[in-house]
This record gives sequence, structure tokens and C-alpha cells, in this order.
Amino acid sequence: MKLTALISGGIDSPVAAYMMAKVGAEVVFLHMDNGIYGDEKELEKVIKIAENIEKVTGKTIPVYVANHENAQTEIKKKCDNAYQCVMCKRVMHNVAKRFSIEQGCNGIIMGDSLGQVASQTLRNIKAEQNGLDFPILRPLIGMDKLEIIEIAKKIGTYDISIIQTKGCAVVPAKPITEATSEKIRTFQNKMEFDEIVSESALNAKRVR
Repeated sequence: MKLTALISGGIDSPVAAYMMAKVGAEVVFLHMDNGIYGDEKELEKVIKIAENIEKVTGKTIPVYVANHENAQTEIKKKCDNAYQCVMCKRVMHNVAKRFSIEQGCNGIIMGDSLGQVASQTLRNIKAEQNGLDFPILRPLIGMDKLEIIEIAKKIGTYDISIIQTKGCAVVPAKPITEATSEKIRTFQNKMEFDEIVSESALNAKRVR
């Protein structure tokens, strides 16, 4: 079983990747680079996290980086502001699917924990992945933050994940919590969606 792990520099996604590696999965890290909307320190954190997970699992963790700045710009221009995070996830799912197919991966690992942030409500999760037709594994979905932090500390990723960065500059003040698949498709049709997804996935670069 070979899986693509969508990895940020946060606490949750490294724990999700670790949990799947622990049960035998071959894991490939894919980091979505927000460019001008993010912080270059995030990639530094991701590389350190990969090194730590290698130590505790004994597995090699390749790290790839894909452009996400273009997607964020397109979403910002053509979608309602409240839908920025949901559409961001929608793009990431599709990039990860295309990347996975290219890399021979069988599914995607996400660090979602139900209801922890706006994009992780049940309604939003359903809308974000509608029509994807590709497995998404969420090993943390029923865990609370304290449980996730405990594992992060145990595997040595916690201190890396909490290093302060600028965060995402396009997070809306009032993100939608009850997105619909119909609304998602409407916004997707306004974007150069397929082109952005293909360009990002096919030009992902291995950095480790």
C-alpha cells in the first residue's frame, strides 16, 4: 500500500502520516506551497518532520512540493470569500489524486479531525471530496486535539510543528461551515480548475 500524505507544517497531518506508516503503508509526502500567501518556513518544517518520522518508523519518506499559490489566487478572485478554505481543500484533493496516480499511490492521507476547524465539519468534508472517486484516509477523524498532541510528542514532531510561521494569508474571517456540493461545483466551473490541478500535480518537485 503506497499513499500520498498531504502535509502541512502543523500538528495533525504528520501524526496521520505516521499512523499509516506504522501499519505498513509506504508514505510519500506532498506539501502544497502557498507561495506569497504562506511562509517558506513551512517547507523547512515539513522536511524536519519527514526526518523524524523516518527515525521512528524506519521507512524512507520522500518529500514533494507542489505549487498552490496559483490555486489560492484563482479561488480568491472567482469564489465567495467564505469558501476560500473549502475550495482550497477541493483543489488539494484533486492535486493529490493526480499526483498519486503519477506516483503509483493508492490513496490520500489527510490529517482531518472532525469539527476541529471550519473546513473539517461533516458537511464541508462531504462537499470538498464530492465526485473525487479516490480513497481518502483520515486516521485522526475521531480523535480530539489532546490525543493528537500526545502522539505528536511521542514521535518527536510536536516541537517542530509548533514553530511559529506567518500562517495562511487568505483564510477568511468567517469561513463557511455548511458548504454544499452544488455550490462547490458552481465555483469550480468559474475557475480554470483542471488546468490548475494538472499544472500543480505534474510539476511537483522532489525536495528530499
